[in-house]
Amino acid sequence: MRNIVLLVALMVANLSLCWADEPENTVIGSDSLSQRNVGLDEVVVVASRSMLTQMQSAKIVSVITREDIQHASLQTVNDVLKMATGVDVRQRGGFGVQTDISIDGGTFDQIAILLNGVNISSPQTGHNAADFPVSLSDIERIEVLEGAAARVIGSSAFCGAINIVTSSPEASVVRLSAEGGMYGTYGADASANYTYSHLRNKISGGYTKSDGAIENGDFIKRRAFYQGSASLGESSFHWQAGWSSQDFGANTFYSAKFNNQYEETRRLIGSVNGNIKVFENEDSKLTIAPQLSWHRDYDHYQLIRGEVGASKGENYHRTDVLGAGLNANADWMLGKTSFGVDVSDERILSTALGEEMEERIPAGKSDRFYEREGRRLNTNLFVEHTVLLENVSLSLGAMANRNTGLDSKFRFYPGVDISWRLDNRWKCFASYNKALRLPTYTDLYINNSVQYGDIHLLPEKNTTYKLGVQYLTQGIRSTVSAFYSHGEDMIDWVYETAESTRYHALNIGQLDNRGVSVDVNIGLQEFFPTFFVSNVKMGYAFIDQSHQSQKPIFRSLYALEYLRHKVVAQVDHSVWKNLSASWNFRWQQRMNGFAPYGKLDCKLMWHAPKYEIYLKGDNLTNHRYYDIGGVLQPGLWIMAGFALRL
Repeated sequence: MRNIVLLVALMVANLSLCWADEPENTVIGSDSLSQRNVGLDEVVVVASRSMLTQMQSAKIVSVITREDIQHASLQTVNDVLKMATGVDVRQRGGFGVQTDISIDGGTFDQIAILLNGVNISSPQTGHNAADFPVSLSDIERIEVLEGAAARVIGSSAFCGAINIVTSSPEASVVRLSAEGGMYGTYGADASANYTYSHLRNKISGGYTKSDGAIENGDFIKRRAFYQGSASLGESSFHWQAGWSSQDFGANTFYSAKFNNQYEETRRLIGSVNGNIKVFENEDSKLTIAPQLSWHRDYDHYQLIRGEVGASKGENYHRTDVLGAGLNANADWMLGKTSFGVDVSDERILSTALGEEMEERIPAGKSDRFYEREGRRLNTNLFVEHTVLLENVSLSLGAMANRNTGLDSKFRFYPGVDISWRLDNRWKCFASYNKALRLPTYTDLYINNSVQYGDIHLLPEKNTTYKLGVQYLTQGIRSTVSAFYSHGEDMIDWVYETAESTRYHALNIGQLDNRGVSVDVNIGLQEFFPTFFVSNVKMGYAFIDQSHQSQKPIFRSLYALEYLRHKVVAQVDHSVWKNLSASWNFRWQQRMNGFAPYGKLDCKLMWHAPKYEIYLKGDNLTNHRYYDIGGVLQPGLWIMAGFALRL
C-alpha cells in the first residue's frame, strides 16, 4: 500500500510542476496532431483491395500511430488495442500472455490478424492469435478495420481485421532497451537497421521474464523478427520472417476447476511479396502484387502443470498455413479495378484434434505422437471496382469463397462502401458487407474434461451495415459511427442446462449486434502553443445485443459476454523540460454477470535525442478485476526502463 501512495504522490507532484514552470521543450507536442492528420491521410491502408490512401478510401480505418504508442503507458500490442474504442481485449495473463481480441461485439475467432498485410490467423484457435513476433518499438502503426471485411481480406475477417505495420527506417540505426519492475519482471529488446541504396533491412529481438502477479502466473516471452525491402525502378519487394515463443503458467485460463494449467506456444512466420508495375501510359496503369506466405504454430498444453500423458489432459498441436496470392490493380478512365486470388492450405497435426491418422508422427521432443490430423484448402476469388470523384469515393466488389472443409462449393459475399466529402473537413461514410467463417479445428474436434466440440457445426454467416461521419481539421480529428450486424448460425461454447459439466461448441442461432461509437482527438497545442497539455483523446462505444435460438442455453462462455459500455481517455502533457507524462483511463461494463471496472495507467518519460528513460505504472488504483470469468487480473504493476539509439 505504501508503494501505491508513493507512486500516486509522485505523479500528482508532476501535475503541480506543470503549472509551476512553463515548458521549455514540449516533447509530445513536437509532432502536432495536424501534422499527423496529414500523414495519416497519405498512408495506404488495408481497407480496400486497391492501393488507396486513408483519404481516398470509402471505408474508415482507425489508425494508432507510432507517436500514440510511444507516449502511452502501455506494455504490449494487446495493451495498445485496449485503447481502441471498438476493440474488446480479454486478457488472461500479464504482458499480453494469452489474449482474446474481438471487434464490434464479435468473438476472438471472428477477426483476422495481419502483419504487414499478411494474414497470420490460426485455423486451430484464436486464443493464440496475439503471439506477435514484434514489440511495440518495431511498430509504425496499427490499423483497425471494423465490420465484416471478407471481400477485402478473406473469410477470416468476419467482424473486422487488425493490421500491424512495422517501421522501415531510411537510416541505419541501432536501438537497445531494457526494463524491470514488480513481480520479478525484467526484459530487454534490441534492433538494428541497415540501409544501402534501395535496400533496407531490419532485425530485432526481445526477451521478457516474470514471476507473475498471481499464483501460477509466471511467464517467459521470446521473439525475433527480420524484415527487408528493395526498390527496383517503380517496383518494390518486401519480405519478413519472425519467431515468437511463450511459456506460461495458465492458472484458471481455460477452466476455473484447474488453477495449475500450463502452456507453451511457438510461432514461425515467413512471407515475401511484391508490387510490380506491368505497364503505364497516359490513360492507364497496371500493377500486380504477388505474395507467398507460411506460418507454423506449435501449442503444448498441460491441464495440470508437470503432469504428462493424454490421460492427464496434456496435448500437442502443430498448425501449418501455406498461402499464395496474386492481386492485380488497374487504373483506367473509369476508376480503379482490382481482381485476384488467394489460396491457403491449412493443416493441423495433433494428439487430440482432427481425424485419426494412418501413420503417427513424433510430436516434437516429447514421447508423444501426433495421431490426428485435419486439412482443408481455402480459395478466395476477389473483384473490386473503386470510383474516385471530386467529393465521392465508391468501392463495390465481392469475394467468392470455396473451402474443402465445407462442401467445395463457391459462395459469394458482396460488399459496397461509399463516402462523401462535404468539404475539406466533413466526410460521411456508409457500408454494407457480408462474410462467412468456418469453425476452427478446436470448435470441431476438441474433447476433454472441460469442453467438447462438434464436427457437425455449420459455418457462421454475418451481414454488417455501418454509417457515420468524420470531422477533420487542424488540431481536431473526430468520428461518430453506428453499425448493425446480423449473424446467423453463430458459434459459442455453452452450458446447455444447469446440470452441464462441460462446455459444448454449438450453433446458437441468430445474434444481432447494434452499436454506436464516438472518437475525439484534440491537439490542444494547435490552439494554445504554450499550454502544457498537448493532446487529449476520448472515446465511447455502446453495444446492444439480441439473441434468438431454438436451442437451450444456460450459460455462454464468449458470444453473449460482450462489452455493453466502453470508455477510453488519454491525456499527454509536458512536465518540465524534456519530461512528459501520459495518462490512460479505461472504463468498461461487460454483460453476463461481470462487474464494471475502471483502470488508470500512467507513463513518465524523459526524452532526449539519443535516449529515453521512463517509469510506467499499470493499474494505479490497484483494482482487481476480471476480463474472463474466474481469471483474476493483476493489480498495480510498476516498470522502469530506458532506450538508447546509437
